[in-house]
Amino acid sequence: MDNRTNLDDYLAGLGISDADESELPPPAPDATPSAPTLEAAPEDPRAALERFLQGLVTRIDPDLSVTVREAEDALEAEITGEHAARLAGRDGRTLGAIEVLAYTVLAKQEGRGHLRVRVDVGGFRKRQADTLTKLAERLAVQVAKSGEPHELQPMPPAERRVIHIALKEHPDVMSESVGEGAARRLIIKPRHG
Repeated sequence: MDNRTNLDDYLAGLGISDADESELPPPAPDATPSAPTLEAAPEDPRAALERFLQGLVTRIDPDLSVTVREAEDALEAEITGEHAARLAGRDGRTLGAIEVLAYTVLAKQEGRGHLRVRVDVGGFRKRQADTLTKLAERLAVQVAKSGEPHELQPMPPAERRVIHIALKEHPDVMSESVGEGAARRLIIKPRHG
């Protein structure tokens, strides 16, 4: 997240602002009339996340479905359906906003603020991770050949993490994050002896 201080400003920066209720599509006939909330928060964070995301996507497209599973370090949600990929938005910004909202919902539950949340729509995150891994491999060859470090543009923590993991065991190069906040970036440099 950038330096903005509240969620409204962050969402407005993503092109998501206060929408007129009349512009929203009507909920599916079998959907609950209220907005997705956790009024009676269940003990199970997986079920809470699934219920929140299903309520959110039902208002957008009733044909979308949500599956949540527990991974080692996070709850991972997959939104699927014919038009699911549209939820990623430009450069994954809408997907990022959905993750922020999902994390915020879980964090409001007592003792749930430590859980990480990853949301994917239509395989967007997987394709993005594959692209970043290929980039890391190309840059590793370049840095190993030239002996000169390569600094990437600032990127979100999840993207930096993909590159760190891709280069973790590389024999010739290493990666390092430098900078603070939204300016945090990654440097790939030769591994010295």
